[in-house]
Amino acid sequence: MNTNLVRQKDFFLLMLGKLVSLLGSNMQQFALSLYVLEITGSATIFASMLSISIIPRILLSPMAGVFGDWFDRKKTIVILDILNAVIIGIYAIIFIINESFSLSMIYLLVILLEVTEIFFGSAMSAVLPSMVDREELLDANSLNSLVMNIGQLLAPIIGAIIYESFGLKLVLIINSISFLASGISEMFIDIPKKHKKPDKISIKLFKNDLMEGIDIIKGNKFIFTMISLGTIINFAIAPLFSVGLIFIIKEVLKATDFQFGVFQMVLSVSMIVAPILCSGYIKRIPIGKLSYISFILVGLLVLIMAPIPSSIMINNFSLNFIYVLLLTVSFIIGVLATVSNIAIGTIFNQVTPIEFMGRTSTVFNLAVTIFIPAGQMIFGFLYDIISPSYVIAISSIIMIVVVRIYKTALMDIDMEKTEITGDVINEI
Repeated sequence: MNTNLVRQKDFFLLMLGKLVSLLGSNMQQFALSLYVLEITGSATIFASMLSISIIPRILLSPMAGVFGDWFDRKKTIVILDILNAVIIGIYAIIFIINESFSLSMIYLLVILLEVTEIFFGSAMSAVLPSMVDREELLDANSLNSLVMNIGQLLAPIIGAIIYESFGLKLVLIINSISFLASGISEMFIDIPKKHKKPDKISIKLFKNDLMEGIDIIKGNKFIFTMISLGTIINFAIAPLFSVGLIFIIKEVLKATDFQFGVFQMVLSVSMIVAPILCSGYIKRIPIGKLSYISFILVGLLVLIMAPIPSSIMINNFSLNFIYVLLLTVSFIIGVLATVSNIAIGTIFNQVTPIEFMGRTSTVFNLAVTIFIPAGQMIFGFLYDIISPSYVIAISSIIMIVVVRIYKTALMDIDMEKTEITGDVINEI
């Protein structure tokens, strides 16, 4: 990785701001997960809290994508970070007064933060590609992944300590301050103004600009393949990590909040190790082949994970031993998934013109995540009624079968030329 990027003021401030806000957000998400499970003990209710975020994403993603390309991206991300600070600060005050949240209050918070995240993500999608040269994108994405995962590493362990010692209120206060600090740091970043705000905004112009982003996706085989494949994989696998493993560790293995924090930390370590050790491999292996190998290995590892929380294992081995096994397999899965994500993200940044990045990225993200809530609800319900081992096995089989079906399409990506803003490349 090219660490010289860190010495650039704008890149450093961008990473610092994202790290600070990520620390606060992940601590809050971690604490809310514990809080909901603590007051309900239900994987189904916990999954519903995660799944409800799809409503604003479906309704607002197209609008956010176009607006992200129309308006000044720097002003947008600063305003939205400060708005998040205000929202969470208000919730902190409410919690201090009432000393609790109802489920409806938690659902509302999830929706509000999802709305700001949709518009923030649209504006932020073009920031990194516009700040670095094309040949530096892989290193920039690797460093971005490294910094973000350091935040994910620290957040659960810090969150567990704060939540157990002081409760949810202090976590909310810290997150509010972190968003405020992030917004302030972003004020000093010089972001190239490559947005194209129309002289007169109209529904017709909005529709035309939105269709331009969709046409880019439809016309690029790499993006189209990753959307269709990613949609099914996320449906089957995302619920394992967002609902299943949390439910298994807390409700099946009866782990402490601290042990749960350690588990989250280990997942983050795997994502930190990946860009440090594997960036060279990412550059040398064709993207289609890399994606296929990574996805297949993830599917096989999930299949290996399936019997670990079974009654046979629990009756014959200590819960701590089972906990360590889950940690080990999850760590390897995290490394493979991160390697694939870095490569895919880099290619996406390279094949998408910056002026269309907002609308294209939001459509892409919506497409690959739209069925995650359905998966969370379905698999969350299954975790409540049958053995977690069976549910994990179902997830792995779906992934392996789908990846095998898409093998030819993935390999074809490496055989075809991809246009990148007027240039033609044979292989990345």
